[in-house]
Amino acid sequence: MSFALPYTDNLLARLATVTDAVSSLLTDRYELTMLNAAIRAGTHDRACVFEVFARRLSGGRRYGIVAGTGRLLDLIEDFRFTDLELDWLRDNTVVYDRALDWLAGYRFTGTISGYQEGEVYFPGSPLLIVEGTFAEAVILETLALSVLNYDSAVATAASRMVSAASGRPLAEMGSRRTGERSAVAAARAAFIAGFAATSNLEAGRSWGVPTMGTSAHSFTLLHDTEEDAFRAQVNALGPGTTLLVDTYDVVAAVDLAVKVAGTGLGAVRIDSGDLPEQVAAVRRQLDSLGAVNTKITVTNDLDEFTIAALRAAPVDSYGVGTSVVTGSGSPAAGLVYKLAARKDAAGAWISVAKQSPEKVSVGGRKFPVREFTAAGKASAEVIHVGEPEAATSTHRPLLVPLMVDGVAVERFRGVAGTALAREHRAAAISELPEEAFRLSRGDPVIPTRYA
Repeated sequence: MSFALPYTDNLLARLATVTDAVSSLLTDRYELTMLNAAIRAGTHDRACVFEVFARRLSGGRRYGIVAGTGRLLDLIEDFRFTDLELDWLRDNTVVYDRALDWLAGYRFTGTISGYQEGEVYFPGSPLLIVEGTFAEAVILETLALSVLNYDSAVATAASRMVSAASGRPLAEMGSRRTGERSAVAAARAAFIAGFAATSNLEAGRSWGVPTMGTSAHSFTLLHDTEEDAFRAQVNALGPGTTLLVDTYDVVAAVDLAVKVAGTGLGAVRIDSGDLPEQVAAVRRQLDSLGAVNTKITVTNDLDEFTIAALRAAPVDSYGVGTSVVTGSGSPAAGLVYKLAARKDAAGAWISVAKQSPEKVSVGGRKFPVREFTAAGKASAEVIHVGEPEAATSTHRPLLVPLMVDGVAVERFRGVAGTALAREHRAAAISELPEEAFRLSRGDPVIPTRYA
């Protein structure tokens, strides 16, 4: 017997629309209530400049990495209020008729500039500058912060792990430790920060991140013997695969792995135990069996500190899960979205800033540059307020155009934009002084000055 709920087909179609589209209701209510009140007051069309910045670096980090910009540009271009959202807003009396009419035609038509994705940032750095009417710009606050806060937190943690790994490759494998959408964002952010691959297939499809993965302990447990499991995997993937050797006894499994795959075995993975001792013992065993080129990869709740502790061990690569997708203890970058300037009734720009204790902000249009020593190392973040500084040989301007008249700059989008962000992060990191790579809590590696 089967039955159907009334209007099932229509309901499923509506749900599919919500799932496939960028829902404009993934936002905070007060943005729309501000919009509603501004429309009634006649101030909603005032030209404004909003900016995204951090008052401090989360977790006592020495620097931050900008990530999420490419994702955000796509989301802003698609940000619309369909009949589904408008009906809900009307039914729940969130906003009223004039605001509903305005939202029905919403499309961001302003200009966005900011730090290039992959750039290093510090307290006060204007990562994103949104210029448009108050109404157009204010309702993007939650979208911008939810993307940039998470992605930048992941990228900052991942960058520290990359530095700790000292050139050995890392794979991101934390999808099951975060939300399904966050998993894709985290994989992309970690790749920008220097990770070599991800286990997440959607990140591979959407953003061009290389994917990797072979088997879990369940695959070994499925088979009658560990040897049967190894043979099944080698038959399917070839001897260059990575065999998981800690389901039962590591020593016996390593012997078996080389017996099944031969000395050309690609790698073995260790997911438990005292890793420094375990890795050293496995390396000696592999070498004694003639598998001198077989790599060793380790997983098991790694973070930047355990990776650094393994520098002296013969580890060839790392797999990191929970720690990277949760920002290694700092799951948000602490970014805020604040109004910095607006035009008055006469059309002149005026600076505005919050003055509440411990949350003071600096008003005005910002033009940041990074200053360098004669040796080419970053020495200060200088933020010019009001007017840009004339170019010199000792600084690098940090703002790039990201969206013009509501249209995203194409080179920062999609797979190509993700690859560009990865390249830029590597270049920006190379400019930092050595003190930036200390893992202990401390002050930002360079100061921020306003000029």
